Amino acid sequence: MTVRFLAELVFPGVPSAVPAARHCVSNVLRAAGHRDTTGVQLVVSELVANALMHSVSGLAGGLIIVDVRAIGDGIARIDVMDDGGLTVPRMRQPSDMDSSGRGFHIVEATALRWGIGDNALGGRAAWAEVLTTDDSTLDMSSAPACATV
Repeated sequence: MTVRFLAELVFPGVPSAVPAARHCVSNVLRAAGHRDTTGVQLVVSELVANALMHSVSGLAGGLIIVDVRAIGDGIARIDVMDDGGLTVPRMRQPSDMDSSGRGFHIVEATALRWGIGDNALGGRAAWAEVLTTDDSTLDMSSAPACATV
């Protein structure tokens, strides 16, 4: 299958990076012909939020890099790279009372494949491959343009 690089997006390590990354990745994929970006948006939100919460990227001056690739015409590969941290990301079993800890479960339920590893710059990379072939029911007309981020 053909893998095409579509974009590298850089976001500051602040909470507003989560919706900005979600919308920008969706816009990039739609411009490349991918019809349904709903699952990708969910995965991007979870991976970027996790990078902010559990890595040095969430501290002052931190950055998060999101690479977007197309695998054929119906799969998107998203790589979210952060500046690393003191803990190793892992799936956990939150209790019903926990307000966090479900992100990797959501990614696993949404993605075809996913994983976490170290990147060449000493940080981490979380990646996921998500189908983009179903017709989307999401109305993107109100989404902010990437140029305004």
